[in-house]
Amino acid sequence: MKKKMIGLGLFFGVTGCLVAAEPKPLFEADFQSAAADKVPEDFLVLDGAFAVKEDGGNKFLELPGAPLDTFGALFGPTEQSGLTVQGRVFGTGKGRRFPTFAVGLNGVGGYKLQVSPGKKLLEIYKGDDVLASVPFTWESGAWTQLRLQSRKVKDGEFKVEGKAWKADAAEPKEWQISQSVTEAVPSGRASVWGNPYAGTPIRYDDLKVWKAAP
Repeated sequence: MKKKMIGLGLFFGVTGCLVAAEPKPLFEADFQSAAADKVPEDFLVLDGAFAVKEDGGNKFLELPGAPLDTFGALFGPTEQSGLTVQGRVFGTGKGRRFPTFAVGLNGVGGYKLQVSPGKKLLEIYKGDDVLASVPFTWESGAWTQLRLQSRKVKDGEFKVEGKAWKADAAEPKEWQISQSVTEAVPSGRASVWGNPYAGTPIRYDDLKVWKAAP
């Protein structure tokens, strides 16, 4: 039996312990009702031939395998901090060539959580600058979940945190990578990014944005 506490976002689980309810998304897109070969109206493509595609009854947003450059699209509300973005991404390597892909917050010049298979790293970027990196093993041909969070720690200090994991595996309990930021965080929307270095498409699905935990 679960007893909900309306308005508090909390409920009592079967053990009687107070646990947090799953946050209500401020934005979500699974693309199932989206028109094929188009970009949903609530997305702003910065560059790249993004379009909704379908495979095996599942729809997703796809970035073609050519040309080779970095492309991105914005979605969700415009905020300075206190948001989390999550999405799952599918890509494939070809020989010694691998794609890079990311989810982001705070608009074009904001923060990105990027999987860089060629370097075997998970990285946090601010614009084009790497702020932090940790070892990460990516699997070609498998969906990867990415989650990025930006939150205010105190006046003048923010923390950017991220994690990534194979979509059919258990989510890591702890953030795998984090970076403290003292400079002003720009306001902006969430984003997805990709560079199809392998010459194969990159797919994005189940995108969500919600309020970050304090």
